Amino acid sequence: MKLMGKRLYFLFLSMSALCVHAQTYSPKEQPQLEFVMQLRVMLDNAYSVGETQHGRRNVIPITGGTFEGPRLKGTILNGGADYQLSNSDGSRTELEAIYSIKTDDGVFIHIRNRGVIATGKDEQGRPSFYFKAAPQFEAPNDSPYAWLNNAIYVCQPEWNREFKGIVLNVWMVK
Repeated sequence: MKLMGKRLYFLFLSMSALCVHAQTYSPKEQPQLEFVMQLRVMLDNAYSVGETQHGRRNVIPITGGTFEGPRLKGTILNGGADYQLSNSDGSRTELEAIYSIKTDDGVFIHIRNRGVIATGKDEQGRPSFYFKAAPQFEAPNDSPYAWLNNAIYVCQPEWNREFKGIVLNVWMVK
């Protein structure tokens, strides 16, 4: 090898060793979660657009509901929808729910909730199910709910057989 090639090779090996070491580093702090609200979203019958160039497109209309948390409560407005895109075997679905809520004191807040539903098998071959999403809030800057604009949120469903819709619990990542 030429001298320049040897230096580059040595540099590559050194950087590789650093990357391997960096991958085993345990962070000193982990993000904390703070419960924000529970949404009880009422849904209408789903319909399918069919197979598109991106996958199978399904739409689930959002017809209303309620939400409540330690710092806010109110209603979910009719007119939104959950837009789902599934792969060919249905094992992975990307979702994007777009809708609005209205607090009990009359403030409108827009929500765009993106997530993933995945089914398959775990390491032991047992059936697995994953469903998480990350809502983004758009609240008026001059409202008591402007704090919703400045954080990252995660949500997951809670299954309730008595409720004809979906229940979503939302946490703020602190």
